[in-house]
Amino acid sequence: MTDPRFERARSPPLEGGQTGERLQKVLAASGLGSRRDCELAIRAGRVRVNGRRVTALPCLVRPGQDLIELDGSIVRAVPDSIARSRYLYLMLNKPRGVISTARDPQGRGNVVGMVQAAIPAGSRVYPVGRLDADSTGLVLLTNDGELAWRLTHPSRGVPKEYLVTLHGRLNPETVEKLRRGLWLAGRAPGDGAKRARIEVLRVLRQRKDRSEGDQSQVAVTLTEGQNREIRRLFARVGLKVRRLERQAIGPLRLGRLPAGRHRALTEAEIAALRRAAGLGPGRHSPPSS
Repeated sequence: MTDPRFERARSPPLEGGQTGERLQKVLAASGLGSRRDCELAIRAGRVRVNGRRVTALPCLVRPGQDLIELDGSIVRAVPDSIARSRYLYLMLNKPRGVISTARDPQGRGNVVGMVQAAIPAGSRVYPVGRLDADSTGLVLLTNDGELAWRLTHPSRGVPKEYLVTLHGRLNPETVEKLRRGLWLAGRAPGDGAKRARIEVLRVLRQRKDRSEGDQSQVAVTLTEGQNREIRRLFARVGLKVRRLERQAIGPLRLGRLPAGRHRALTEAEIAALRRAAGLGPGRHSPPSS
């Protein structure tokens, strides 16, 4: 029997102007990672379509017709209309010490492991954006790669809200500096860097503690995010972050979900998130009970 890889390899990838779906979108819809991760895999030469290595985008494919391989393994790709019916959407209140990746060489607990009981056999989810190990709060996990990409891409400007407790006191000049933006350590004009800035900063409370000194609690909103950006921004103005909790991603709010617990998103929450990302309502699979 002829190996279907060789039969399909005779059919080249779609040329420009032909109807198809973006390769990175198909990979993400198949549960192989976020769309950004899939783009990186393509550019690294890990993906073949009909036997031909793809390293440049855009590349259009026909799920169910074209042979797609990642690292030599066949991808069971399905059309986006079918993939939408299999999407999962979970929210987790991440506790401190848990990392926002699917696995960790050091063996630390991760957010995917914390929601594993809610994921049907044969499915997978991954976190949308990241919180560092010392931060707590809202983590969205899904296998909807298009939504994940849109919620995290700077061009979409989807706001993320945080409650931050600081060691130190803010004055109006410091608040204005943070709103205008600062160059973070190691990045400067001319190397492609952007100024890091806080979109909205509201001082909620300031007090003096006899044993610990001045403390401030602030609400912070970002529409773009760099690695540990909030901590690094406050460090640039001489303030240390003591606690950091993400409370919202766009219209999705953490609410009273206890630390360490997770739940499936409601239909209304999914629809609101997809609207915020500029997508249609979509459909999803209920998590395992």
